[in-house]
Amino acid sequence: MTLAACGQPQEAANVENAYDNQADAIDNMADNMEQAGDNLTGAAAAANENAVDRLEDKADAVRNAGDEKADAIEKNAM
Repeated sequence: MTLAACGQPQEAANVENAYDNQADAIDNMADNMEQAGDNLTGAAAAANENAVDRLEDKADAVRNAGDEKADAIEKNAM
């Protein structure tokens, strides 16, 4: 029983890390898109910035989902 309980926090950490890695990849896409859009002007610049913002929001949502899943795993381990 103790071994199973000890495994739960590591499982939570693994889940959170997986989600963080996915969010980091999305953040990198946003950074790359932002750099590529540095030379855009007008409507194209605005559209690019909106797309960057959406990617950053998606990365935040993925991180939050990972935190919630890890918290749920930890809570069930208690």
